[in-house]
Amino acid sequence: CGGSVSDSSGVLQSPNYPGNYPNDADCVWEIQVENNFRVTLTFRDIVMQSRTCQHDYIEVYDGPLHSSPLLGRFCSGSFPTYVSSSNMMSVRFHSDSRYSFRGFQAHYSSIPAGHNTTIQCLPDYMHVVVSRDYLQSQGYSAQRVTLNDNRCRPTVTSQEVVFNIPYNSCGTIQEENNDTINYSNTIRVASSGYIIKRKKNTNLHVSCKMLRKSWQQVMYAAEDTVDVNEYQFGRYNMNITFYDSPAFQRQVRGSPYYIDLNQNLYLQACLHSSDPNLKVVVDTCVASPDPRDFNTLAYYLVRNGCPRDSSYATYYSPSSHFARFKFNAFEFMSRHPSVYLKCQMLVCRLGDYSSHCYRGCSSRVKRDTSSAEEKVDVVVGPLQLRGGDAPSGST
Repeated sequence: CGGSVSDSSGVLQSPNYPGNYPNDADCVWEIQVENNFRVTLTFRDIVMQSRTCQHDYIEVYDGPLHSSPLLGRFCSGSFPTYVSSSNMMSVRFHSDSRYSFRGFQAHYSSIPAGHNTTIQCLPDYMHVVVSRDYLQSQGYSAQRVTLNDNRCRPTVTSQEVVFNIPYNSCGTIQEENNDTINYSNTIRVASSGYIIKRKKNTNLHVSCKMLRKSWQQVMYAAEDTVDVNEYQFGRYNMNITFYDSPAFQRQVRGSPYYIDLNQNLYLQACLHSSDPNLKVVVDTCVASPDPRDFNTLAYYLVRNGCPRDSSYATYYSPSSHFARFKFNAFEFMSRHPSVYLKCQMLVCRLGDYSSHCYRGCSSRVKRDTSSAEEKVDVVVGPLQLRGGDAPSGST
């Protein structure tokens, strides 16, 4: 149960609904809609144990589970509606080992945020767009909108002021707070008055925070006592590529990738980010003949940093943004016409020796958020055996 949800609208419900939910369930749904939209969630049915909500309950969070405000915790009563302050909302369903009931059903949809300034956290920079109509309506000129670093100028069009703010220059400040990596900058909107200022100067504080499972974008305009907050969420940009030798010089560009049984396969994961102070490692890799199901027929090469296949090995990488590893075309390949590989990568702060990137093999406990890191899933494939070694019915 649970998982990531990215459609613009949909339905969430407890396991087995409308039948009774199982005991000892702990499900988390992460709803992420488009940038600059918000999530509205309405519950249509709630039948659960206990009015005190100590045993079975639902929790709704205004963003990722571990780092966002709790909007509500309930198990019965009226059917509430919640609206996020960002493009992300998390819903957690928990049941204990006692009684079981019908559970819940909820509908969600996305609605426009309706702001005059938008922000996106892209792999190498923050993309901020300010409406010129809005600036003019507030008495500001588009020509007086600047960054902390005056050398980094915006692009001014007939309708917008556009900033592409790098994470590692233009006065961007980098900080680490608990389980976040924060990149922040300030856009300054100056009053046009020379002798007597009739409008206050406005500072637009923009930041991208790396969370355990997402990029969090934060933006607020500070005008003395006026604060406007906006949050957006995105994902890391990561890819995995096959190479033809342990020299990692020539990529394998064909798809599917035709291989021989017992052939060594060489892979490189690459994180696309302008921040040099990040490190990526392989956490878990699992193979399956179905790219949509890595549970029913699954073969683990490595799990939680612990090798499960004797042929799995890692290689030295020239950059902390790369993770290189290899494994052998195992016997699993001989029973299926094609195989897909799903790898979960960990991205951590370079030099953070408390993170899982530096711990190696570990049996991780649930909800361990002791350090700044993010998990990123990447699926590659298919792998297919060459004609002579292919199983019956394959090409």
